[in-house]
Amino acid sequence: MKWGRIINEHGNITYVTARENNELYELEGNPFDNSFQITERKAIARKWLPPVEAPAILCIGLNYRGHAKETQKPIPEYPVVFMKNPSALTGHLEPIIIPRVCRNEMDYEGELVIIIKSNIKNIKKEDAHNYIAGFTIGNDVSARKWQMELGGGQWVRGKSFDTFAPIGPFVLPMNNIKSACSFQIITKVNNQIVQTGNTSDMIFSPYELVSFLSQDTTLKAGTLIFTGTPSGVGWARSPKIILSKGDVVEIHISSIGALKNTVTE
Repeated sequence: MKWGRIINEHGNITYVTARENNELYELEGNPFDNSFQITERKAIARKWLPPVEAPAILCIGLNYRGHAKETQKPIPEYPVVFMKNPSALTGHLEPIIIPRVCRNEMDYEGELVIIIKSNIKNIKKEDAHNYIAGFTIGNDVSARKWQMELGGGQWVRGKSFDTFAPIGPFVLPMNNIKSACSFQIITKVNNQIVQTGNTSDMIFSPYELVSFLSQDTTLKAGTLIFTGTPSGVGWARSPKIILSKGDVVEIHISSIGALKNTVTE
């Protein structure tokens, strides 16, 4: 059962799921111990929240063979790791705000996102599935000039502006997932498809990433791992696709749903 987190019509924060009629119903329980129970209380989303309040956001670059090829980078031997500031998190239908210090450089990156279930350290790849609460949809919004030129050689600044980490609206629990290597990802800008990929093109699988990132490092419950983006990013195109005011970005991932945000100033 997919779950999300909203502020409802009464101003309360609650977990919800959607039934076949797409109406929202409140849930009771804890998403991290599989204790959710659906209620008969209908809910209206006044505001979609990120499904979790993440203590950390870890991200992987160049994790799709097609994306490495389009950026003319070699296939990495080890995962390329960077971070986003947790304050960059925002939810479904919330605006992506163009920073005042960014002009003509904002890009989209549709991604599968891992949610860590409990505090973990030194997890083996074959055991990683036991420590994943589920998967959601993310957009690794990027300011490319800050990423490549103005960030002192690091990517964090260009990836961490407020609203640069939309996630949601729903989480697909790990116990509902047959294979983390068969998700189809489609990104649209203004209803035009700009990215089409499949997690089978990943260089490092979600389970390998959890194992690698937990080596001698505690990953706290709720930690997000953005697993990389497939080919088709705007900055690699000719001519470039640059996000501007009014653009609508939608990221669809099979079995999970669609994340939608509008760019504003």
